[in-house]
Amino acid sequence: MACIDNAMRALFLLALFCTVHGEKAKSKDNDSKASGPGGSFDITKLGASGNGKTDSTKAVQEAWASACGGTGKQTILIPKGDFLVGPLNFTGPCKGDVTIQVNGNLLATTDLSQYKDHGNWIEILRVDNLVITGKGKLDGQGPAVWSKNSCVKKYDCKILPNSLVMDFVNNGEVSGITLLNSKFFHMNMYKCKDMLIKDVNVTAPGDSPNTDGIHMGDSSGVTITNTVIGVGDDCISIGPGTSKVNITGVTCGPGHGISIGSLGRYKDEKDVTDINVKDCTLKKTANGVRIKAYEDAASVLTASKIHYENIKMEDSGYPIIIDMKYCPNKLCTANGASKVTVKDVTFKNITGTSSTPEAVNLLCSAKIPCTGVTMDDVNINYSGTNNKTMAVCKNAKGSAKGCLKALACF
Repeated sequence: MACIDNAMRALFLLALFCTVHGEKAKSKDNDSKASGPGGSFDITKLGASGNGKTDSTKAVQEAWASACGGTGKQTILIPKGDFLVGPLNFTGPCKGDVTIQVNGNLLATTDLSQYKDHGNWIEILRVDNLVITGKGKLDGQGPAVWSKNSCVKKYDCKILPNSLVMDFVNNGEVSGITLLNSKFFHMNMYKCKDMLIKDVNVTAPGDSPNTDGIHMGDSSGVTITNTVIGVGDDCISIGPGTSKVNITGVTCGPGHGISIGSLGRYKDEKDVTDINVKDCTLKKTANGVRIKAYEDAASVLTASKIHYENIKMEDSGYPIIIDMKYCPNKLCTANGASKVTVKDVTFKNITGTSSTPEAVNLLCSAKIPCTGVTMDDVNINYSGTNNKTMAVCKNAKGSAKGCLKALACF
């Protein structure tokens, strides 16, 4: 009996050893498919194909799940190639710090049925210390669907997917990459803090609808530097509730300029304050540096402490404009009952040429005039020959020095 017991015990131990060894080998094999040195997850090792045709959504989502669940510094690698993906949802909080290394190109599916209503393409939610970097592209493949955009004609239009959306992201960085041909906005930040956007290229045709370059709302501590943006709408738009923004070394064009607003479209919008735009060039844009608020504003809010300095205009339309009667495509009710206050705005060393005779437009509200407007060394000349350089100034109060005589509103 003892011999039988010993034999059974030996067989059990042998089976246990084989099972454990097999599980370790299987685990090691699975790890080798995704994880490289330093917590790196290569999407091609998870099944992604860089032929531009095969759906690689699952592989990219798996890479995110692994990276976000790992501690320390984690990297998702998008290697060279063209990777077709549908909507991506990168939700935190993560256990460690995640870097998305974009060496290749991500291509957004053009099948709109894959996106939820008002859905986005790449949506990042509640992630801290995020880095998106590389020389690759996020290609929204917008030309295939731009014809379906009806927002020019009506308010309650179906919003096409934005390309890169970051909500509640803190201490983030986007650098080096190209955002190309978004279906709607290229980059949208909402309730983000301490964000750095640098060395980024944003590109879409000048006639592409609603393809804003970089939009932010209810965010603070945003820096945009050394970035080139040419799109079909605002190069940069700063929405309500935003503060402590620094924009430097940006080249904008084509596009609708660098804008604050539009303000007042919705109820309960918050103030905009401490906005600095410096050392930028605007080339053949529809507008230059602009503050825009709806004439029938639904919110009571203030835009203040806004500083523009060393801005060069190259044949831009309406280079300096405060528009308190903003009413795109005549879709709003122009009743003159503005509830938006604009104050403490400085235009310093704004030079170059304007494609419109009106180089300065301060179109403020009679009910709430613009106050504290400073114009210092504003010298812009109309580039045409059929008119002269002029300023249109209504309900604005402030001071001017060193300006072209025709542009000195005060």
